[in-house]
Amino acid sequence: EVGHIFYFGTKYSEPMKAVVSTGAGGDKPVHMGSYGIGPSRLVAAIIEASHDAAGIIWPEAVAPFKVAILNLKQGDAATDAACEQLYRDLTAKGVEVLYNDLDERAGAKFAAADLIGVPWQVMVGPRGLAEGKVEVKKRADGAKELMTPAAALDLLGK
Repeated sequence: EVGHIFYFGTKYSEPMKAVVSTGAGGDKPVHMGSYGIGPSRLVAAIIEASHDAAGIIWPEAVAPFKVAILNLKQGDAATDAACEQLYRDLTAKGVEVLYNDLDERAGAKFAAADLIGVPWQVMVGPRGLAEGKVEVKKRADGAKELMTPAAALDLLGK
């Protein structure tokens, strides 16, 4: 149950004298109701409808972050610089970015990104950067593609 509807009838309209003309020279009290959507219920419904064994798959329209940047070699100057530049460029375009620069193994970063369900993941590591590439993963279907950081910015900065 994401939302609810309540029918009040004339409980409130009669004391407020809220009426509508009947067209036959008389008035009738207005029948009233209300509806509500519970944000926490909505979040639960989205997660229930959009998840897999690895975690949440947030639809982009409601995701807390659109992109997760995963620094695969924290402390490596080139990797750190590439991640930070991509972060700056994406946020300058108004994209909500989660930058994971924790000093933990790559597998843990992949698992965490899948678990929290960020729609797009950008993996930045020294091997890819040596070829001028980053790996972009779409969480919804797991599709991965190697591309330049500029191409990733074009794809994700929309």
